[in-house]
Amino acid sequence: MRVGWRSLVPGLTVVATGTLAAGFIADHYGAPLTLMALLLGLALNFLSADARLEPGFAFASRALLRWGIVLVGARVTIGQIVGLGPVALLCIMGIVTATIGVGIVASRRLGFDTAFGILAGGSVAICGASAAMALAATLGPRRASESQLTIVLVGISAMSAAAMVAYPIAAHALGLSDLRAGFLLGASIHDVAQSLGAGYAYSEEAGQIAAIVKLTRVALLAPVLAVVALFLPRGDGGAGAGHVPWFVLGFFLLAGANSLGFVPALASTLSSDAAAVMLAAAVTATAIRSPLPKLLETGPRPLLVLAAATLAAFLLSLLAARFAI
Repeated sequence: MRVGWRSLVPGLTVVATGTLAAGFIADHYGAPLTLMALLLGLALNFLSADARLEPGFAFASRALLRWGIVLVGARVTIGQIVGLGPVALLCIMGIVTATIGVGIVASRRLGFDTAFGILAGGSVAICGASAAMALAATLGPRRASESQLTIVLVGISAMSAAAMVAYPIAAHALGLSDLRAGFLLGASIHDVAQSLGAGYAYSEEAGQIAAIVKLTRVALLAPVLAVVALFLPRGDGGAGAGHVPWFVLGFFLLAGANSLGFVPALASTLSSDAAAVMLAAAVTATAIRSPLPKLLETGPRPLLVLAAATLAAFLLSLLAARFAI
């Protein structure tokens, strides 16, 4: 059903206010923007009962999310990936694939379906909350409900923050070189900003390596979304098996244009910033719309799926750093 733009204004005003507040806290206190957007959205969850706000919330959690995914392509260039070398690239692809596999196995063992395993494992394997939002959009609401997405966002934010603190300490304790530490931190920490923060906290060289490795994981988001869209139908009338969603194609096109130098540096930076804002707004709207009673019904089992995938990503990255890099 089509809705007029006027009906979007009330809900979008609430989402914009929450996102701006999250941005203020993130800028002034060094907190992750996605986490602040999530917490503020959950604090405003009582507004989901107001039917006048729902069209704006729905627009932010869907349309803004999809355009944000497209603009994430501005962060990636093929040159960055090729520069890693074939061994490192194969290791990253193997880590991402195995982590998603562990998420699926853990999900099924704990009573969830394959779709939740992909959502949880993919968010750990690729780029945290951004990947979770993109995977949820590709799977569709019948495969990945808003309550499942919200609990993944909560868990992934907490685990990524813990990893940012714990993993550099582990790398120092193991005596890893800057190269190996950078690979470990870039290949295992969930969120982009926290992965880079941990890398540069270790050393300048480790931070540079972590940035390239992490952006390579981000680049793998598009093929993972394409595989999910092709082989796991949404079942809600949207892009199903055999169809790649338009926002995944848009991600590919923008990343390709950026790789070929068609996107000016300023435009690339602005696109990346716009993607961060759109994804934060989508997180805020999703948290507001989430049915909180269903979050409490699930208990700790969804977090155990995330924990299993997180542990797998760390151990596999450590093995690759020690013996292949």
